[in-house]
Amino acid sequence: MDGLRACSRLCRKNSTVCQKSECRFWIEYRPEFNCCLISIHENGSMTLREIGERLGISFARVKQIETQALKKMKRNSLLTS
Repeated sequence: MDGLRACSRLCRKNSTVCQKSECRFWIEYRPEFNCCLISIHENGSMTLREIGERLGISFARVKQIETQALKKMKRNSLLTS
């Protein structure tokens, strides 16, 4: 499969932005139909700056969040060195 949900495929097919702001994959980024799954599907790996642009935060804040997440993963043995 392509990693998209049925609603994501429907938004792409109809070229309409998602209105379901309660969805855990919803982001306020109209160019990619307000869906982070579509963002990932269309762009693959993204820079911190690209992620920040989609989330409406600075790339420095994205880096802080990434660092915190990696520490938690390492602490919980989810990440190997």
